[in-house]
Amino acid sequence: MGRGGAGVLTGPRWLQGWSGGYPEIVKENELFERYYREQRIVPDGEWDAFMAALREPLPATLRITGYKSHAREILHCLKEKYFRELQHLEVDGQKVEMPQALSWYPEELAWHTNLSRKILRKSPQLERFHQFLVSETECGNISRQEAVSMIPPLLLNVNPDHKILDMCAAPGSKTAQLIEMLHADMNVPFPKGFVIANDVDNKRCYLLVHQAKRLNSPCIMVVNHDASSIPNLQIDVDGRKEILFYDRILCDVPCSGDGTMRKNIDVWKKWTTQNSLQLHGLQLRIATRGVEQLAEGGRMVYSTCSLNPIENEAVIASLLEKSQGALELADVSSELPGLKRMPGITKWKVMLKDGQWFEEWKDVPSNRQTQIRPTMFPIKEEEKLKAMNLERCIRILPHHQNTGGFFVAVLIKKSPMPWNKRQPKVHQKLPEKTGDTEVTATNAGDGSEGTTEKPTLSEDEESKKVQELQNSDTEQSKKGVCGPPPSKKMKLFGFKEDPFVFLPEDDPLFLPIQKFYALDPSFPKMNLLTRTQEGKKRQLYMVSKELRNVLLNNSEKMKVINTGIKVWSRNSDGEQFGCAFRLAQEGIYTLYPFIHARIINVCIEDVKILLTQENPFLSKFSSETQRKVKDMAMGSIVLKYEPDPEKPDDLQCPVVLCGWQGKTSLRAFVPKNERLHYLRMMGVEVFKAKRKEGESESKTEEEVQCRPALTEEGMDVEDKERDAVTKMEAEVGGKSHHSPMESSAMEIENKSEDSDQFSKNTNSHISQESKDINTNNVKD
Repeated sequence: MGRGGAGVLTGPRWLQGWSGGYPEIVKENELFERYYREQRIVPDGEWDAFMAALREPLPATLRITGYKSHAREILHCLKEKYFRELQHLEVDGQKVEMPQALSWYPEELAWHTNLSRKILRKSPQLERFHQFLVSETECGNISRQEAVSMIPPLLLNVNPDHKILDMCAAPGSKTAQLIEMLHADMNVPFPKGFVIANDVDNKRCYLLVHQAKRLNSPCIMVVNHDASSIPNLQIDVDGRKEILFYDRILCDVPCSGDGTMRKNIDVWKKWTTQNSLQLHGLQLRIATRGVEQLAEGGRMVYSTCSLNPIENEAVIASLLEKSQGALELADVSSELPGLKRMPGITKWKVMLKDGQWFEEWKDVPSNRQTQIRPTMFPIKEEEKLKAMNLERCIRILPHHQNTGGFFVAVLIKKSPMPWNKRQPKVHQKLPEKTGDTEVTATNAGDGSEGTTEKPTLSEDEESKKVQELQNSDTEQSKKGVCGPPPSKKMKLFGFKEDPFVFLPEDDPLFLPIQKFYALDPSFPKMNLLTRTQEGKKRQLYMVSKELRNVLLNNSEKMKVINTGIKVWSRNSDGEQFGCAFRLAQEGIYTLYPFIHARIINVCIEDVKILLTQENPFLSKFSSETQRKVKDMAMGSIVLKYEPDPEKPDDLQCPVVLCGWQGKTSLRAFVPKNERLHYLRMMGVEVFKAKRKEGESESKTEEEVQCRPALTEEGMDVEDKERDAVTKMEAEVGGKSHHSPMESSAMEIENKSEDSDQFSKNTNSHISQESKDINTNNVKD
């Protein structure tokens, strides 16, 4: 089974999606045509247009990261510079087609184009455009994402205070959109909401981390569970443990993927009705588990990249029927104006792979009742069917707006599910913890708590279980640990992760940091954590207090792959200047509001010098900057640029950079691609001639000095992550283009040692209950 690549990809690999041609595969499948003609999902008179669209290559689509303050600048740069260069451009005698904004995506932040990778490399103008796309993608400012894949997060209607669960999150394109929505107001460093992004495939979780980290958010946690039995989590509410219910849930389930035929060319020859029949049960179990964990009044979006009613309307109808009125389909016809959509259907048939049709469950012979289930058939009672409002579902057809095929349904939870009427409550007070507050991420249990189609634990059972966990926690907290020391051995469900160790309030590590940077009294120091149980702490990370709450209360239930944003890195040279930790660029926008010292406001010319020169002397900067630096002690500093409204030609968004003040120099600690981004926004030409294939890029002195040192403790974690992700992407034809300078947002340690076991089909999303299914299961 496979899950397709509509997710965010970084480096040149994602530009493979811009290819204009495919291997010669006959794009014919008689069974496919017979099946969908009979299901009548395509309006009369449009069949030929539908099939013609499926045989055409899919346009490449890019999305500008909307929450970042630079989004408008990037859009302006795209439209006024790169797109203008394409207006009268011809390549091989053909006029280049202009990119077009997606009419239904807000604020012109999504575009599609038919430019192929080959054409992008044909002329100097396009090569500059190509480098722009690669670099901005690496920074997290642009994402390549299929147009229809952008729809589910938009229909979730996310607010910054929402608790969100993304049930089948890898490869992470939709997760990135959810994170953006949490950070709609960039002036709020810690939104109250968070995203828990889950995936069943342990190795794909690391690709998910790799994508999510580009957005530098303290409000994202990546976990590794089977979505159909993802455990109930608990949080501390005024000293009591309560079950965590989510305000928003994205249920983008694994599917047969016949909506992706324009890009996944193998679907043409591999398509069979068997795929949907085998996946229907898993899809229904995942959706059921989702609505169980949805808060009353909450919204869940169910989506697939399949056109098949067995995977779509049949799942929704079954879910609505057994909810007994607890769920309703939302009418979203007025949302996303400009999006052409077809309503859900109310009648369909079931077909076996040999072409045999069944209209009702009673017609299915007993020897076929393991392949075909009652929930696959439409509801026959007209009154009940009408009350379901299945026409409120959305089916996207490829020929309507030159996209892939897709299905979306938006569900609202009005009351608890019938089998969850008595929601478990916990009355025990939480024990106080002493010493380092540590959460050891462990493998999930048997997933029995609150499994689909079964009641959750009774109130007494739940209380008893929580009491046992609390007693265990109390005993271990006396020792200052939670569980045995972590190991990196490969387990049944992947790696056992390092612990998340929160700094205790009296940790002596924090006092010099607080003093050196004059941190505001409101700084949430209890949210600081490390991934080191013993020895010297090299990196300090931050999570929001809401995610801290989740981490502390679910160590025995939840396998956390990663969370947190790096805010400080140890610099052994810094101790002589009063602080052993320098600021990390990755977390500076989260940290900056709390810093009251060591801030230097610089002009735009100073910024250009900082970003283009390796270690410029102080004498090169403006006299105002020299004056400010003169009386400041050496060490890590914040460099802040504020736009001047009276100079509209200058960069009109604020920039915050991490720097280092030496005796006679001033330098910036910023990843290479982020440097290129800021320079582009300031109108500085950063184009480099194309290198010969195989020629490696030499490191500058600054890159070497900015790179964390390799000590006897071993390779720096960022290097390990780059190594692991590079190997992972290499197995699916990709490359990793990380800067050797500071770049990691979430720590991934020692994954490289097992990356050679990364599955040949990285896109696999295999449920434990359906490993024996041999089908082309695609997850967009």
